[in-house]
Parts: sequence; structure tokens; C-alpha cells
Amino acid sequence: MADVGFARFSAREVAKRIGYSIGTLYNVFGTYDQLIIAINTRTFVLWTDYIREALSKSGDDRIRALVEGYFGFARGNRNAWMAIYDHHLPPDVTMPPEHDLLRGQLTDVVVEEVRAVLSPECQVEAPRLARSLVATVHGHCMFDINGSFALMGEKEPMAMALARVRESLTATRGSC
Repeated sequence: MADVGFARFSAREVAKRIGYSIGTLYNVFGTYDQLIIAINTRTFVLWTDYIREALSKSGDDRIRALVEGYFGFARGNRNAWMAIYDHHLPPDVTMPPEHDLLRGQLTDVVVEEVRAVLSPECQVEAPRLARSLVATVHGHCMFDINGSFALMGEKEPMAMALARVRESLTATRGSC
């Protein structure tokens, strides 16, 4: 996935690269969707580790570290990062709970960092606000990765995302 991206990904090529038959691969994962879920969950784990590492080196500005970590991971792992958003589960397929928990660790990190900068009376809003902030940063990052911001002449999408996050945090602090 990291080499070729989702559009050119092949379970058959995975089997070939690891020395398995395609049948063995499907015996292990069950379906193509379950294979993609496993790969994308691994990407989430790597992403969470990347963010935690960024936070460990962040100093006092942990919100900046979150935003820069989001962009840094996406830029450094473009194909794997995009595959998370390019794969859509069919309506009859559900995410296995163990994968849901692993993927949720990334959101948990963001929620805790957002909670830490909010006043005690606003902390109840941290999960909801964190999801909104992730969506904001994601949109900026996606436009950066796919070249849309470049076409618009925007040269600092990460700085713009950080500014929007800071504005949202300031507005939330003032509204509780």
C-alpha cells in the first residue's frame, strides 16, 4: 500500500511479495476488505506512534505538535495515509472491534491534548471539539496533499490549519 497506493493495490501482489499464495492470504484475512482494514489499522497505529513521538518533543506547544504531526505523517506516508480515506467498507461489512479500538487511540490522543488546554468547565466539550478540529486539520492537509492549495496559491496550509485550530480553542474557552 505504501509503495503503490490504494488505486493500484493488489492482494495478489501482497501474496507474491510475502511468498504466500493468494488463497493463503484470504484464509488469514477472510476477504479483501478485511485485508485492507488490517493494513489501514496498521497505518493508524504508526500514525498514533508518530503523533506521540511529536508530542514527546513538543515542549509547551502541544497543539502545534498535533497539527504538525498530522501534516508530517500524511506528507511522509502519502499512499498509506490516503488509503485510509480511499477505502470504503461495504454496508454489510463492519469494523472488527479490535481494529476500532486501535484506530481510536489516535483520536484519544487528540482528545486528551484538547482537554488539557481547556478550562475545567469546558473539558466536557473536548471529545466533540477534538473531532471537529481533526476534520478542520484533515481538510487543510488533504488540500495540501492533493495540490488544491498549491493551485489556489496557498503556500502555508499547515499554518492556516493551526490558526483555525487556535481560533476554535479560543472561541470554546470563551463560550463555557
